[in-house]
Amino acid sequence: MSLRVEPSGQACGARVTGLDLSQPISPEMAAEIRSIWLTHRVLAFPDQRLSDDALEAFTLAMGGFGDDPFFAPIAGREHVAAILREADEKTPLFAENWHSDWSFLEHPPAGTCLLSIDIPPSGGDTLFADQAAAFAALPEPRRQQLRGLTAVHSAQLAYAPDGTYGTNDKGRSMAILPSETARETRRHPVVQRHPETGEECLYSTLGYIIGIEGMPQPKAIALLSEIAQWQVRDDFIYRHRWEPDMLVIWDNRAVLHKATGGYEGHRRELHRTTIAAATTA
Repeated sequence: MSLRVEPSGQACGARVTGLDLSQPISPEMAAEIRSIWLTHRVLAFPDQRLSDDALEAFTLAMGGFGDDPFFAPIAGREHVAAILREADEKTPLFAENWHSDWSFLEHPPAGTCLLSIDIPPSGGDTLFADQAAAFAALPEPRRQQLRGLTAVHSAQLAYAPDGTYGTNDKGRSMAILPSETARETRRHPVVQRHPETGEECLYSTLGYIIGIEGMPQPKAIALLSEIAQWQVRDDFIYRHRWEPDMLVIWDNRAVLHKATGGYEGHRRELHRTTIAAATTA
């Protein structure tokens, strides 16, 4: 197989064709895909009619399964979750805030896979923000300041019982599992050196970050708010438009992402797996 890579022409992202992911891929092909992925951060594979078995096999080839602490898997699966919104659903849109998946874990995932199952005729784009580009564009004094900071991450605002997706979140079709464990905190550097590329990236953003170690909370939130606005400037953004039978993978260590709406009255379903953190630098 010969891969064809078409860059998006935006801040990051590429379209990859020339392979059939319904069939097992060799270790050599997996390494080639991973190299392309590290370069472009977000990859879209169109025209991939994948079963959940094939989605799981691809995830394993790309590094193995990461944890999904607050999603219930679909029936008969341990590692596949449905990102689902029914046509008549009235709940607030899921994942409409910028984030890096599960950044509040001790070992956050390297990446996420999302396979389109039921795609509305319009709307539902996913936005990605390149955090290596965002960091590189900062003035050097700001870069130096941020290199010395450690962020406090937590899922409490989203997945605690009193969070956005907690016990008062009624009528949602997604199988979300709020828990008191969402109040736990983890600490990660505000600026992380990517374990595979060596690039410095801003890591995660306000929401999953609830403070800065050793900084008074009002000052921390003010700084995080300022940085959050910078992280998602237009020149760092790739807007992904979904197609039927499309698989997308992204690098949580190098991009933020968020959902968008605009498909009211239409059903939307994608199947998701999480790629475990890389075990070697």
